Amino acid sequence: MASSSPALLHHYCYYYSPPSSFSSNSSSSSSSSSPCSSSSSSSSYSLFDQRRGFNCKFLSFSGINNIWRGQSFRAHAMSTTEGSVMSPKALLDTGDEPEHLLVLVHGILASPSDWTYVEAELRRRLGGNFLIYASSCNTFTKTFTGIDGAGKRLADEVRLVVKKRESLKKISFLAHSLGGLIARYALALLYSSNNRNEQSNDAVTSTSANIKPVGSLNEGLIAGLEPVNFITLATPHLGVRGKNQLPFLLGLPILEKLAAPIAPIFVGQTGSQLFLTDGKPTKPPLLLRMASDCDDGKFISALGAFKWRVLYANVSYDHMVGWRTSSIRRVTELVKPPWRSLDGYKHVVDVEYCPPASCEGPHYPLEAAKAKEAAQNAPSTQRTLEYHESMEEEMIRGLQQLGWKKVDVSFHSALWPFFAHNNIHVKNEFFHNAGAGVIAHVAEHIKQQEKQPESSSLITPSL
Repeated sequence: MASSSPALLHHYCYYYSPPSSFSSNSSSSSSSSSPCSSSSSSSSYSLFDQRRGFNCKFLSFSGINNIWRGQSFRAHAMSTTEGSVMSPKALLDTGDEPEHLLVLVHGILASPSDWTYVEAELRRRLGGNFLIYASSCNTFTKTFTGIDGAGKRLADEVRLVVKKRESLKKISFLAHSLGGLIARYALALLYSSNNRNEQSNDAVTSTSANIKPVGSLNEGLIAGLEPVNFITLATPHLGVRGKNQLPFLLGLPILEKLAAPIAPIFVGQTGSQLFLTDGKPTKPPLLLRMASDCDDGKFISALGAFKWRVLYANVSYDHMVGWRTSSIRRVTELVKPPWRSLDGYKHVVDVEYCPPASCEGPHYPLEAAKAKEAAQNAPSTQRTLEYHESMEEEMIRGLQQLGWKKVDVSFHSALWPFFAHNNIHVKNEFFHNAGAGVIAHVAEHIKQQEKQPESSSLITPSL
């Protein structure tokens, strides 16, 4: 059986490794982690149509009733602009000649209006060299069609923007929640290698079948532009399956067991992908494929082309996305962060720099295929736990092939801490203004990289 599995999976180009027990795999993997250095300061510092009779508040990653979406709370910085979010046509018709495209990607059941405050603040802080574009191709229920479908639409939209503005030379992404996964899929479609030795590199083999080696970091273009920053805010990079990965389920095994088969009813194909139950048992789930370079796309090479990859993660009070999945960490890597905010950036409590980890990348062993089939057809607490632990570890192995800057955010002292998932990107200035310090931190990071000399990027290729 084991000897025939490579042929079985070869069509999908994915990963096969000799059978091994999940328990031994997870225990050995959890003990290994990439070396990281941290720095912190001790100083103070259309209404969604209801589907199948269920209220959209229960379904939405935003967690906030969408009636707020119709209210126009303007940001203080909006005095410098004429509207909350410029339409694509108006944005492309501006007379400026910006060189750096910054794409804003919203999350599930959301729209470009969620970026009203962020866009205004970034315009004010970054200046006219940036073209700040809030994506509008995946609004509201379009996010239910799957991460891959939404990613394809985003890629087409970015190509159109780049085509219209010939002055552009650089590109960055800022994404919230599900938007981070959509952006990661789009990157693989927009990626083109400028490595002349790619053909010879592809000939390198690995001890595991069907794994394609990751190319050199910081090589390649995104939509024909130089990639600079890829930043996500509370994005479930490891999916939402597993204890406390979807915090509003309260970590109760019975609720977490029922959530996976019910999710596709509410949020379509996207639900299956987030719970890692999409596709046939013999085919790895999409999020695992997105942690590698495979026939679907060069996902890791595309991410590796960026000079900086930054994760902002809520330590607590985020009812939709857990700390572990948004910061790409194992349980053993979660260390209680400082309580005090960094100077000038309220609620930003810690910054950690994690260099690339030396590993072979993700695998999809035969046991995983069997566990996935069981999770799809006859889910049980033990089976789903084994399957998820295996897949989570493989996704972490794949994504930690690259370096990350991880920024921990804590709204424990905010007036409404339970709005953390929306606070982190100030979805609404009136309700979620606690996240203003986070946006200021994002803007400062982008500004620093813009000032960085071209030659100095060679010294920091992986952070």
